Amino acid sequence: MKSDAWALILSYIYVFAVILCGEGLRRWRRYSVDFTRKFIHVGVGLWSIGTVALFQNRYLAMIPPLSFVVINYISYRRETFKAMETGEPGNLGTVYFPVSFAVLILWFWGQPALLVASLMPMTLGDAAAALVGERFGHHRFRVFGSQKSWEGSIAMFLVSSLAIWITLRIMSAAGWAINLWLAAIVALAATAVEAFTPWRMDNLTVPFVSALVLALQSAVR
Repeated sequence: MKSDAWALILSYIYVFAVILCGEGLRRWRRYSVDFTRKFIHVGVGLWSIGTVALFQNRYLAMIPPLSFVVINYISYRRETFKAMETGEPGNLGTVYFPVSFAVLILWFWGQPALLVASLMPMTLGDAAAALVGERFGHHRFRVFGSQKSWEGSIAMFLVSSLAIWITLRIMSAAGWAINLWLAAIVALAATAVEAFTPWRMDNLTVPFVSALVLALQSAVR
């Protein structure tokens, strides 16, 4: 319990530090909200590693993401943390992501490699898709009113594959070839889901589909 108490304290220190860094980039370095929002998103998603490394109890590990469901919703309504708020009505991605985080902790607590890996497409892959798509996305397509690009989708697939493979290589006992194949399958599913998810719900659909594919593949191995 003592180690979990410290893990809770470190979780809040870390996440608020990431948010403050994003705010600093917005205010003093004049980075756009699109960039600082992704910066915060990546930083928070990477805390999945800290979560499985520090917490002993899954229910206590769920407290930080569940609390940020409330905190982020308040920020969305009042624009408290401007570095992660676009001001766009209905854009609740910052609320949906900690929901996914909490559910995956509950689901995969006994399988830390799968927990972290299932969050990598949304944490790193989606950020790569946004950055590459914005800068190099010349071949665009529209799905359910959302504009995507082939360049962004390819970037998401490649970065997600690499991030999942590294996670599984470090945290699981399976061979590198099996992990590479699994990473590619999960990344492909996550990329397809991200491209076709309407109403900015990809912060829910991408982690859940990634987790489902990982769980199914692990079950048949």
